[in-house]
Amino acid sequence: MGSPASEKGRQDDEGPQKKVQLSAFWMGATEVTFAEWDAFFKNMDVPQTKEIEIDAVSRPTAQYIDLTWGMGRDDRHPTNSMSQQAAIMYCKWLYEKTGVFYRLPTEAEWEYACRAGSQTATPFGNDPASLKQYGYFKDNSDGKYQKTASLKPNSWGLYDMLGNLSEWTLDQYQADAYTKLSANAKDPLVPPASRYPKVVRGGSYMDPASELRCANRIASDPSWNKRDPQIPKSRWWLTDGMYVGFRLVRPEKAPSKEEIEKFFENYLK
Repeated sequence: MGSPASEKGRQDDEGPQKKVQLSAFWMGATEVTFAEWDAFFKNMDVPQTKEIEIDAVSRPTAQYIDLTWGMGRDDRHPTNSMSQQAAIMYCKWLYEKTGVFYRLPTEAEWEYACRAGSQTATPFGNDPASLKQYGYFKDNSDGKYQKTASLKPNSWGLYDMLGNLSEWTLDQYQADAYTKLSANAKDPLVPPASRYPKVVRGGSYMDPASELRCANRIASDPSWNKRDPQIPKSRWWLTDGMYVGFRLVRPEKAPSKEEIEKFFENYLK
């Protein structure tokens, strides 16, 4: 994990580099789309007639503004503008519906999948000129997120790992996380401690090329929801986080029912 001191654009929170071990997992080839999200958002078992505590069958609160930003809710555009908690609620809903445990990737899993065996700044080398073939960013996005799987995937068949939307991970953000990380740590994770900051990865359609690197770490911030008029602020939506989305992973070894319940209890407080 992390980047060498010589990497262009490197930030202090990307080091020191550490080797870690990961258990096997599957990862979604694309970011979760609006059509997939709307199976949860628009068709909940319990309609929202009053304020309901978030659980596996509660409908998300209404969006204050159009968070598709006029680009439509289809099976190709990635869903965006939700909090980490909302993304994890989607995972819980999937588990309740299918009996299969899905979750967000850890930082380590995300970086491993993004690198796809490479050791360079991006999975396709250090030359930023090739970035336009693989990711949407400030120079080629036309100021909006684009349909998933429109550009080339990395060598493991994963699309938009860099660019299009930044993606939630499970980790609480700590600037010195790698300093604390032991060598060859197994399945490292910084557990939840507060709503902010959490780790987002990949860079987005709004970012310069320098932000679209495998090792780049982004800390979530309350300003991502500054236009939300609600008091307290919504637990679901980020009215100024139009550049944030997510993709899913599924551990090869499924946790026990008790472990799954504990996981959601920890992340959905």
